[in-house]
Amino acid sequence: MIWKRIFIGLIIVLAVIQFFRPARNQAAAPSDNDINRKYTVPENVSAILQRSCYDCHSNTTVYPWYANVQPVAWWLDSHVRDGKRELNFSEFLGYPLKRQDHKLEEVIETIDEREMPLKSYLLIHRAAKLSADQVKLLKDWANGLRTDIQAEMQQEIQAGI
Repeated sequence: MIWKRIFIGLIIVLAVIQFFRPARNQAAAPSDNDINRKYTVPENVSAILQRSCYDCHSNTTVYPWYANVQPVAWWLDSHVRDGKRELNFSEFLGYPLKRQDHKLEEVIETIDEREMPLKSYLLIHRAAKLSADQVKLLKDWANGLRTDIQAEMQQEIQAGI
């Protein structure tokens, strides 16, 4: 008898929480601070970033069907917020140059050590897994961009900005 009440209570709670949904991370238009607005992101790099990084590291998450089910949506929202807090390519130009450089250094480190994309993300998004060639391509692009940013920082120092 008690187990039946617990089960019914659990069903009611699961039904009620379906009405409490987090806001979606889907910008209507690209941000003025998007990395693409200033820096060159080749199409092959952009394709990798969109497939393997942007769901958590931009303002344009592509949500799977199960994101409509609570408490899964809360869990996904937490991952997206954490990812954007660490690095948001949609707001990249809003970072000071020193932070941009540091974020790219972290990109290189995390993909080189296979910390990104997260293993939990790869369980469902198998296409997001990075091959050795893709890791090299991303690292080469990030290193090149770091060189450009460091040169820009040097110019600012010389100009007294």
